[in-house]
Amino acid sequence: MEYRRLGASGLTVPALSFGTGTFGGQGPLFGAWGTSDAEEARRLVDICLDAGVTLFDTADVYSAGASEEVLGQAIRGRRDRVLISTKAALPTGEGPGEAGTSRSRLIAATDAALRRLGTDHIDLFQLHAFDAATPVEEVLATLDDLVRAGKLRYVGVSNFSGWQLMKSLSAAERHGHPRYVAHQVYYSLVGRDYEWELMPLGLDQGVGALVWSPLGWGRLTGKVRRDQPLPAGSRLHATAAFGPPVPDELLYRVVDALDEIAAETGRTVPQVAINWLLRRPTVSSVIIGARNERQLRDNLGAVGWALTEDQVARLDAASATEAAYPYFPYRRQEGFARLNPAVV
Repeated sequence: MEYRRLGASGLTVPALSFGTGTFGGQGPLFGAWGTSDAEEARRLVDICLDAGVTLFDTADVYSAGASEEVLGQAIRGRRDRVLISTKAALPTGEGPGEAGTSRSRLIAATDAALRRLGTDHIDLFQLHAFDAATPVEEVLATLDDLVRAGKLRYVGVSNFSGWQLMKSLSAAERHGHPRYVAHQVYYSLVGRDYEWELMPLGLDQGVGALVWSPLGWGRLTGKVRRDQPLPAGSRLHATAAFGPPVPDELLYRVVDALDEIAAETGRTVPQVAINWLLRRPTVSSVIIGARNERQLRDNLGAVGWALTEDQVARLDAASATEAAYPYFPYRRQEGFARLNPAVV
């Protein structure tokens, strides 16, 4: 396993981390993802640790906290061998105090996560969404208190826009609060919007990307292909509406390229798709998920080898889309590009 710094922080993380959305699956979304109980989860954690995957990601909204509970049971007795990442902010109930990142909500959410996980600290705590109703100064001051109390080691965010992240980073610097070192983002060969603004921001500010859904919400598994019906066992039947949209022609163009390169390399389609991500700027770790041991071992095969420059270029071309304004001039026009050579 390759290990990398998480952004500009001193925390070292594996290039692949494990997402536990399949643990304790409940409800229409997470129940379709997977339903690993503590025994199966412990087996998956065993395989991860054997492969050098030490970072495990979860959230309070994953199966109403069951994911955190099952993860806590799966790592019992070996807490010192793992890094735990969890998230809070999204609604966990209908009450006014059950959503957002107010001081009271963050303190309560942290204590509840620690209890469910069975630990005294969280290695990386991320805000699952931006809360426009709470001043960033209140959020950062609260996180500062939780870090000083030893409950949190590092802090980050997930699903922020560029201005939301930059405003928070500026406020942290101004007031001497902990800076966000990670941004958990959607990024895949069929979803490259991250590159338009958030990647350059991450490069400039030292914020590492933790990539969620690297296989395009289950579309890049090798089972979805042009002119073929969606496989009966695909979770997309139940979960497509919850995830990022992907135009059919873009998907099939990318899958065609992945099929060709998988044949050339002797690798699987998911392994090629994940390996491409591992080469991208700012990516600290790619979060892989698995409903069973077979899927996990296949995803773990994404490391330990490298695509050729030609293969990367072909995947780049197949997955390219037009950037939104104001980004497209910087890619189309020489004058804009000369002024901004670092724009990805």
